Amino acid sequence: MGHRAGHSERRDVSAMGTAEQQSREPRKIDPERLDRVLRAAVAAGLVGGEQVAAGFVDVDGLLRSVADLRGAFATDGVGGRAEVLHTFAAKACALVPVLRLLAATGLGCEVASAGELALALAAGFPTGRIVLDSPAKTEAELAQALALGVAVNADNLDEVARIAALRGDTGGSVLGLRINPQVGAGSIAAMSTASQHAKFGEPLRDPGARERITAAFARHPWLTRLHVHVGSQGCPLELIAAGVRAVHELAEEINERAGRRQVTSIDLGGGLTVNFEGDEIRPSHRAYADHLRAAVPGLFDGGYALVTEFGRSLVAKNGFTAAVAEYTKQVGGRRVALTHAGAHLATRTVLMPDAWPLRISVHRPDGSRRVPGPDDPPVVQDVAGPLCFAGDVVAHERPLPAIGPGDLVVLHDTGGYYTSAPWGYNSVARPAIHGFTTAPDGEVRFALVRARQSVEQVVAESGGAHADSLLGLGDARGGA
Repeated sequence: MGHRAGHSERRDVSAMGTAEQQSREPRKIDPERLDRVLRAAVAAGLVGGEQVAAGFVDVDGLLRSVADLRGAFATDGVGGRAEVLHTFAAKACALVPVLRLLAATGLGCEVASAGELALALAAGFPTGRIVLDSPAKTEAELAQALALGVAVNADNLDEVARIAALRGDTGGSVLGLRINPQVGAGSIAAMSTASQHAKFGEPLRDPGARERITAAFARHPWLTRLHVHVGSQGCPLELIAAGVRAVHELAEEINERAGRRQVTSIDLGGGLTVNFEGDEIRPSHRAYADHLRAAVPGLFDGGYALVTEFGRSLVAKNGFTAAVAEYTKQVGGRRVALTHAGAHLATRTVLMPDAWPLRISVHRPDGSRRVPGPDDPPVVQDVAGPLCFAGDVVAHERPLPAIGPGDLVVLHDTGGYYTSAPWGYNSVARPAIHGFTTAPDGEVRFALVRARQSVEQVVAESGGAHADSLLGLGDARGGA
């Protein structure tokens, strides 16, 4: 049962493509719409007061992003057409209702663990549209995937041998090998997966590596896919295209050696960088696809089916987090706002602030935005979280309207990873997450995506049911 602030009509999630969505003009997030949604959320009791924090997912924006992605890959601009399966990287937003919405649009799902596979199945993705990637798959995980007919990208040649022993005579899964093209790293080393020493995939440029890879394909004719993922945030289009070009050339070489088209599909991974500096959505999926067309002309001619695994670029700008400011104080001549937005909600931003900065806006308790100006001059201040370590600060020395108790701070562009990667430090309960849509007349409708975690659930998660289990191992009062 959703909360309603007005009426929102039911819509067909699979029919969102329009001429406007095919435009190469960058799309922008509407800040006035966000403000309208936040005011409605406060009025509905979803955030503010005792609801000290909440996450929000923009359903309309998410469907628009899916349509933009499809439009970007629809044609190669020369008349040829490649078959494309777009999968969503579950790790970017591991919430079953969001995954179900994406499944309803016809997207597939990329998973990297048994847990993510379970989420994808719970969300209703057909097994033929699920791809399993992981650098350390167990035999049990591989056996389950093969039994279900889930596609598997082996991380290395040892895993190929394990699959060969497990697959028997079954042939339902598309099977491939991940390649590290070793084309270099982007601006964030931790997000770069095609550097010389990256842990993912079979290295392509190490001595003898290319021959080992082509020999493995010759031994195993059921290997029909190559997989590459250069990295995500901080990886420029040129670097991504270089990795794709290297793997496309490898596919051509394998097929020439086999004397047939053994490699029939290429998994391009995802990794499109997100603009966290403003409302503009750039680079777009259209820019990404156009760059690949120019750099790898044969990729879209229909000779290979393609798979994509976008995550952050679909959801990041289609979500935000709102939290209550509890106290403010002056420390060393600087204003510090103590809020309920901290490392438990924005872990990467707090631990790697230079790599993952977030925009922050300040709102009154009713949700209306405070705009810096002569009547509300900006003050340089820190926006800190509630956790018990000094580094729990989501923004340092940020010029913002002077935050006061009861105000709301909004962390923008948190639709990707922020909702699916909470940190359990200090046993702070996870906040609720709500989805929303808006009608042209401004009415807003909400639906619960994930309920707020109760303190009882926090205790249960921390072994509450086994409170006495260690007492039986010895004399708890005086040692063993």
